[in-house]
Amino acid sequence: MPGREDSFQNAMNEGHSAAWDQKWDQAAAAYRKALAEFPENPKALNSLGLALNQLGEYDEALKTYKQAVQLSSDDPLPLEKIAQLSERLGNLKEAIQAAMQAAELYIKSKDVDKAIENWLRVTQLDPDNMTAHSHLALVHERLGHTQPAVSEYLALASLYQQAGNTDKAAEMVGRALRVMPNSAEAKQAKNLLKSGQMLPKPIHRKGGTVPLRMAQVRQLEAPKPAENGLNPVAEARKKALNRMAEVLFELYSESENSQPPPRSVQTFVRGTDPLLLKQSERAKVLLHLGQAIDAQSKNQDAQAAEELERALEAGYKSTALYYNLGLLRATSDRIESALRYLQHAVKNNDYAMGARLVMADILHQMGRLRESAIEYMEALRLADALVVAPEQADEIRQLYEPLIEGLSKKSASEDLEKLCANIKALLLQPNWRSLVAEARQQLPPSRDGAPPLPLAEVMTQTKSSQVIQSINKANQLAQDGLLRSAVDEVFSALQHAPNYLPLHTLIGDLLIQDGRVGDAIAKYTVVAQAYTVRGEATQATNMLRRIIQVAPLDTTARARLIEQLVAQGDVDEAIGEYIQLADIYYRLAELDLARKTYTSALRFAQQADANRSWSIKILLLMADIDMQHLDWRQALRLFEQVRTLQPEDVAVRKRLIDLNLRLNQLNQAGVELESYVAYLESNGQRGEAIPFLESLAQDNPGQAILQRYLAEEYSRAGRIAEAIAQLDALGENLLNSGDRAGAIRTVETIMTLNPPHPGDYQQLLDKLRPANVQP
Repeated sequence: MPGREDSFQNAMNEGHSAAWDQKWDQAAAAYRKALAEFPENPKALNSLGLALNQLGEYDEALKTYKQAVQLSSDDPLPLEKIAQLSERLGNLKEAIQAAMQAAELYIKSKDVDKAIENWLRVTQLDPDNMTAHSHLALVHERLGHTQPAVSEYLALASLYQQAGNTDKAAEMVGRALRVMPNSAEAKQAKNLLKSGQMLPKPIHRKGGTVPLRMAQVRQLEAPKPAENGLNPVAEARKKALNRMAEVLFELYSESENSQPPPRSVQTFVRGTDPLLLKQSERAKVLLHLGQAIDAQSKNQDAQAAEELERALEAGYKSTALYYNLGLLRATSDRIESALRYLQHAVKNNDYAMGARLVMADILHQMGRLRESAIEYMEALRLADALVVAPEQADEIRQLYEPLIEGLSKKSASEDLEKLCANIKALLLQPNWRSLVAEARQQLPPSRDGAPPLPLAEVMTQTKSSQVIQSINKANQLAQDGLLRSAVDEVFSALQHAPNYLPLHTLIGDLLIQDGRVGDAIAKYTVVAQAYTVRGEATQATNMLRRIIQVAPLDTTARARLIEQLVAQGDVDEAIGEYIQLADIYYRLAELDLARKTYTSALRFAQQADANRSWSIKILLLMADIDMQHLDWRQALRLFEQVRTLQPEDVAVRKRLIDLNLRLNQLNQAGVELESYVAYLESNGQRGEAIPFLESLAQDNPGQAILQRYLAEEYSRAGRIAEAIAQLDALGENLLNSGDRAGAIRTVETIMTLNPPHPGDYQQLLDKLRPANVQP
């Protein structure tokens, strides 16, 4: 059953709008909505492929473009995209085949430049591809590109010679000399052939090794045939290798002066952006990363580690690099270095569990049993939080704190050995997720309203379990209205785990229930600061939100929350909190502080490349404050920025004209009027100009410039009587202001409209004109 055309078009427009604003997740959702109406629409498939590519979902993008090819076999675009994606994913054979097909279709459509681009891609991936070299040689010769044609003919000559066909090789050299008789390269090739020497092989073009590295990465990350999945260490290794390969492409793309791939705020949060390095540093990083992947593919781990360290020295600091380097050093005799590198890798959630497990194993080998047990427990905490419901993950992570703190005081080596062995046996398995989920089912069920038990409960028994029991008991006492007893229970638990922050948070909750809001806020603030010091940004953010929920006007807490959100790269959340903070200042009549906060929000929105709707909203709020301060010139500048970002906004256009009139900037008011009328004309909305001008004239009575423009629009629309009425009012206005010449021009304009009683207007003209001036 065919879909609805209107729904399809609306979804496509929604997708294009989101893509324009670089909101690729929203764009992909909209294009999928369009495909739900017409699943076989090639345009929608190509658009979805682009969005998925920008999101880094390369496998899905590749599948989408392949669907588009099946439905539109004569369109070279999806084939070209398949070649690019296959190259990026290391599928060189598929990339070559798709690029060749794309080039043929581009030639058929007479797009020679794109055809050349695709044949060049083939020779970059496969320097020995004679078909691509032949096409390039012929096309360059026909286009008069002599030097490229000579290079391609000589490449063919070399390939024919290697294949044992010296006659054909000589023919290719002859063609090169025919194209450029004075070519030193071609002459040298001719002499080498005569003397029976081998011609130089076709060279790898610049960047040609990058896709080969990707192919090596695919081999490195492929699981063994017997595996159904990957353990956490191998999973993290796969992600790290993929990220390093992506860096190679980013660096290569930049070095070719092509547009680099889009980068999110997270690029800057998680480590060095490779494209922010200096040119010399980028070249070194590109070299050493490529050599590291090459060495690793040949099982030369020591050499690979040295190359990664050189990339690190060149300035590229990445958690992916740290993890891979730590993993390589862990298998050598430099395990101290491995620990140092892996400590950097735990900062990234993609590598944290794998890094913890490797560090635990290294510490166990070194005989540092207590530290090994702590790292194993940290890995279990991450695994446990991943298999529970998302809304329970934070609670689970918190419940591990007293258990980990208890390990730091434990001295029984037998218990620690057992704990390490149990966690290692559970997590270092390809099916670790299902094993963790099954283990959780063995835990006793939690009562309603109580936090879930951590999986560590079944692996170790320490006094820390008493803390968990105390939390459950305190919650029950609070529900029964026994707040004082609940507080006593929590303080008792603090004796076992004084640094367990959820206990301090619980005290704050109990203080709220007791009506002691100020004391609760003080407790929450201390807890938020502690989480910040520990580097647990999510927990610190949640605690600050709790303070704001209790005390919405607490500007200090909101300012700290903004700092946390900015550091985490939560752009939209941070801007929203900026606006909330400024609104609080506004309601407190602190207009200067409100405007300063809006300015900070605008600067952050622009730096973070946020959705332009945020900038528009902030600019309008700032302009409102300037209007209240009667700072019309500053407000005018802000409205001009909004007009540029959102030219269709009628209210802003009106504001601009109003302000220019107030400031007696009549020429600029006219420019704004003409600009908006031209905008309406270009969008087929010229009819909207009259009501717009009528509204302006009503708000600004007696403004000659508005009367003149309104008369012109009336006349253009064939509303002659209304045009004459406006011109009558304009002429009277000009006479009253002493502008005799302007009044004469106005009456003359009226005469061109064939008004009723033209004699009256002629008499008026005679009176207005000087006696010595003839009509």
